[in-house]
Amino acid sequence: MAQTVPPCELPCKVYEVARNTGAHTSAGLATAGFRTAKYLEDEWFQACYARYHQAFADRDQSERRRHESRQLAAGTEALAQRTQQDSTRKVGARLQDTHCWKSELQREADGLAADTGLLLAEKRRLERALDATAVPFAIATDSLQCRERRQHPDLVRDRVETELLKEAELIRNIQELLKRTIAQAVNQIRLNREHKETCELDWSDKVEAYGIDERCARYSSQSTDVQLHPHSAAHAESTSTPETWAKFTQDNLCGAQRERRASANLRVLIDCVLRDTAEDLRLQCDTVNLALTRRCEELEDARHKLQHHLHETLREIAGQERNVAALKQAIKHKEAPLRVAHTRLYQRSQRPNVELCRDTAQFRLMSEVEELNMSLAALKEKLLEAEQSLRNLEDTRMSLEKDIAVKTNSLFIDRQKCMAHRARYPTVLRLAGYQ
Repeated sequence: MAQTVPPCELPCKVYEVARNTGAHTSAGLATAGFRTAKYLEDEWFQACYARYHQAFADRDQSERRRHESRQLAAGTEALAQRTQQDSTRKVGARLQDTHCWKSELQREADGLAADTGLLLAEKRRLERALDATAVPFAIATDSLQCRERRQHPDLVRDRVETELLKEAELIRNIQELLKRTIAQAVNQIRLNREHKETCELDWSDKVEAYGIDERCARYSSQSTDVQLHPHSAAHAESTSTPETWAKFTQDNLCGAQRERRASANLRVLIDCVLRDTAEDLRLQCDTVNLALTRRCEELEDARHKLQHHLHETLREIAGQERNVAALKQAIKHKEAPLRVAHTRLYQRSQRPNVELCRDTAQFRLMSEVEELNMSLAALKEKLLEAEQSLRNLEDTRMSLEKDIAVKTNSLFIDRQKCMAHRARYPTVLRLAGYQ
């Protein structure tokens, strides 16, 4: 590159006309007008050289600036390309992160929806199981009410009544447990839906952000739909940092996973509750049925024995009635001999004077009357005893017949009412909420 020559100073113009102070000055008015606004020859050469140097300096400076401009343009172009490529890579990485979080949110939202569906099915099982307990409770209470119509002496608090009371209490406790479990399931379903909505909102935001970043990743310097937005380079006050952005989504995912685990645990709990309550109800039902069967067998055996005693009592009543009739006939048969003896004694008391003798015949007649009176007294006493025994047998017969009727009524209540109603007891599957 040529060296820069400092520009020469321009010669000053001579404007003075009247003054001639130089060595070659001439005096006179004739030449005064030819010196106006003229340069000297040396001044002319100096001015030319100054122009040359100025032109050279300007060309040199222009060439240097052109070179610097080309270097700056190339550097800024390369920097812009590198920066744009780096920004594109960063946007691509952001797209990958957003897609990853979006996929996780979608998976958790779908999982929450599936868990909510399963929990809704378990809730319907609980509701069906709760509805199914109405039949056993009605059967137990109806059986207790029916057995209240038993008559004395069968109106006792036997094993059947004890087991029925236990069954009614068990059903009430199970109903309360099922209601609490349903409330817990409803609350968990609400939490699942809330966290699903949170994940879906986050997912929706990420879908929108993914679309924006995807469009940004496709932009280049050759794009025709780009324009300047000077104020967009400033950070908004509401912007988040990558850490808070990731933590927000991570918290949403953790909340969704927590509710999914809670849903799974609740489903296991519901299944255990339904299975255990169904088994407890069926076990108690079998216990009540067994107690009813044994009670019916006891009643049947007692009624059979009572009927046997009634049959024997009726036969004894018949024999006793015949005995009373025979005693009455025997008493009646003693009246004739007594009248004969009395007549003889009366007639013999009419004997005259010394003929009125206490002879052997007199003594025998008197002893005969005494014997007859004693026989009559014994027969009458025995008749009273027989009649009392007959009355006792009649009372026993009536008591036996009443007791047999009571046993028949108890058997009808336990067998025809209670056991027939218990045939409608729900199955284990229905009590477990499957039907």
